[in-house]
Amino acid sequence: MKAKLTIDRSSIISKIDNRIYGSFIEHLGRAVYGGIYQPGHPTADDMGFRKDVLELVRKLGVPIVRYPGGNFVSGYNWEDGTGPKDQRPKKLDLAWATVETNQVGIDEFQEWAKRADTEIMMAVNLGTRGPDEARQLVEYCNLDTDTYYANMRRKNGFEKPFGIKLWCLGNEMDGPWQICHLTAEEYSRKACEAAKVMKWTDPDIELVACGSSHKNMPTFGHWERTVLRECYENIDYISLHNYYGNPNNNTPEYLAQAVNMDEFIKTVAQICDEVKAEKGSDKTVNLSFDEWNIWFHSNEQDKKIPRWSYAPRLLEDIYNFEDALVVGTLLITLMNNSDRVKIACLAQLVNVIAPIMTEDGGCWLQTIFYPFMHAASFGKGTALRASAESETYDTDSLKNVPLLAASVVENEDGGLTVFAVNRSLDTDMQLEISGFEGYALSSHTELCCDDLKAVNSLGKPDNVVPAEKEVGGEITLAAHSWNVLRFAKK
Repeated sequence: MKAKLTIDRSSIISKIDNRIYGSFIEHLGRAVYGGIYQPGHPTADDMGFRKDVLELVRKLGVPIVRYPGGNFVSGYNWEDGTGPKDQRPKKLDLAWATVETNQVGIDEFQEWAKRADTEIMMAVNLGTRGPDEARQLVEYCNLDTDTYYANMRRKNGFEKPFGIKLWCLGNEMDGPWQICHLTAEEYSRKACEAAKVMKWTDPDIELVACGSSHKNMPTFGHWERTVLRECYENIDYISLHNYYGNPNNNTPEYLAQAVNMDEFIKTVAQICDEVKAEKGSDKTVNLSFDEWNIWFHSNEQDKKIPRWSYAPRLLEDIYNFEDALVVGTLLITLMNNSDRVKIACLAQLVNVIAPIMTEDGGCWLQTIFYPFMHAASFGKGTALRASAESETYDTDSLKNVPLLAASVVENEDGGLTVFAVNRSLDTDMQLEISGFEGYALSSHTELCCDDLKAVNSLGKPDNVVPAEKEVGGEITLAAHSWNVLRFAKK
């Protein structure tokens, strides 16, 4: 089977904001306790953070991590996670029916982020709380003034501000599952006032307003328009959330899910521009796709978790090879929409629907770790428009799905990187590339496995891993494979 990829180096999508390779740590399951934080573990550092996990987070290359939720944040009092640990309260977390010890809060997490070489995307509670508590948290984190909350931070041992510049105005407030769920009108007013006082406290911060929890919400579209009309001049981004899965074991349909992601992004961008035109504004509100991943494997096992457990094994999906292919196509879609998607967060980072898994005996990498690491490493620079020509196929819900999914990035070092997935389940693809005059293929990294359901584990961590292919001659993309093609100037 033949396919062709054509680029015009003068046809630019956008300079890629590296924050599209972000991730997410929520106080949920074993993401924090037993994940990034485990005092007494052989690798624990002076603050109780697992150094083996920190090493893998740095290897993954996430530039920003959303924290502390998620559904958790809508019932969270941020003060509980500050000050002397022996005085911090244990609380019921109604979002996940677990017990929160508050041994990790913003005091600890900002230090973890430094050690992980990443920044924080901080969420405020607009469920049980509101604008007042949000502005107080901004003061605590970011101000150097001689005022109550800045002095509270100093009293807790942190003389210098944390300098957190990206903030979420709540989480999924359109969802009935959310603590203190709001209508679009209620949320818009609350978020607008929170945004105002947060920016009055620190004018240098950027704010993300809640969009719909997913594109199949009954209020989708109406919610976005209502929020944007009320908050437009006080926010910088609106969020998108969506998870993908293969519960019916329909692999061709599953491998086509990036088509739905692309449509979702373009629809929300269009709504943003409609409101911009209504208001006659010269400001563009961009998109933060701050929850996306595969999530379906653990649904049944999670029903068996006892209520009010401490750090239970919630949402611990074990990812297989076909999941990695889908994650690859979703990353390609984010790159190809980098003119509007400036932030994105793989949900989540450790143990909870995550690329990194831990046990007391060590860590291991899930299949999805590799395409994400490749994108975060080599997807920096400028996204170029690429015309992909390949055979297509139909699914139960989609027509003319291209077998070739691809993105092209002009890297900061002057090289070019092509990310490509061959969606065919049984046929290799001979890829012709046009528009790469003056460049030569320098490396071809492939993630491929005969068994679509193959997984990694602590005992078999290298069951599904990428391999380097010889370069020279025709470029072949194996059936059902993820590929990173790197080109250097001749």
